Amino acid sequence: MNVNIDPRTVGAQVRMRMPLMTPLEARVVNTITGRKDLDLTTSIREVADDAGVSDAMVVKIAKKLGFNGYRDFRAALVSYRESDVASLHAEISPEDSSADIVKKVFNTAMQAIEETMSILDMAAFDRAADLLYAARNRDFYGLGGSAQIARDVSHKFLRIGLRSNIYDDTHMMMMSASLLGPDDVVVAVSHSGSTMAVIEAVTLARQNGARSIALTNYAGSPLAELADVTLCSTAQGSPLLGENAAARIAQLSIMDAVFVGVAQRDFALAETQLSKTMQSVDAKRKP
Repeated sequence: MNVNIDPRTVGAQVRMRMPLMTPLEARVVNTITGRKDLDLTTSIREVADDAGVSDAMVVKIAKKLGFNGYRDFRAALVSYRESDVASLHAEISPEDSSADIVKKVFNTAMQAIEETMSILDMAAFDRAADLLYAARNRDFYGLGGSAQIARDVSHKFLRIGLRSNIYDDTHMMMMSASLLGPDDVVVAVSHSGSTMAVIEAVTLARQNGARSIALTNYAGSPLAELADVTLCSTAQGSPLLGENAAARIAQLSIMDAVFVGVAQRDFALAETQLSKTMQSVDAKRKP
């Protein structure tokens, strides 16, 4: 493994490529990553026998995950497991006390933020901030929990005088996309990156010349492949919480950073607009 690789990125690298795996390949990955005794002496034969596949299949899967081969994959996993961030996540069990539950939930969120920060593409981040700052219209698409992330960042943009629209209905997204043009930007939020309603709307918006930004948990997802700019979160799920809970925290953090990046492009104006919007609601607060 390249010694310059940040160990925090390894778990994210594996998780983000899992949707690209066949069921057999995914089972093999889960078998390998589930081994508690994995170390630098674990042979490919041991791993292959444990997973019920050939040595060649293990090598193929390691390369599909972005590693040079089995040894590189093994070294990366060992390094990741020794990192502070890997130790944050722990599964919730029926025997957990309230203190255990709080600690585990908070630690999972912190892990998602740490790993997301380690994989965040800074060139994509800057491009997203540039597009949102210069846009005529900023339309946000998302369903369910993803729509709540869109609402949060739209609220922040309004505070500095940048207006945006949020669409969480399939028909409304398509109507919005049909009216967009080259000066407009779509921000599509989808944890899986495979929500058809969002993909169809972004496709139409792009056909009309609009630029698109994807916020998703999977770099290889259809939405990520479609968008002009992709911002990726990463989160390790649990049977009870799923991935979405921790990923939502990471995605909110990404968009908070994007908001600050947009504001920074005209900091003086942002401060002026922020003062205006804050004063407008001061009278609504109880003394």
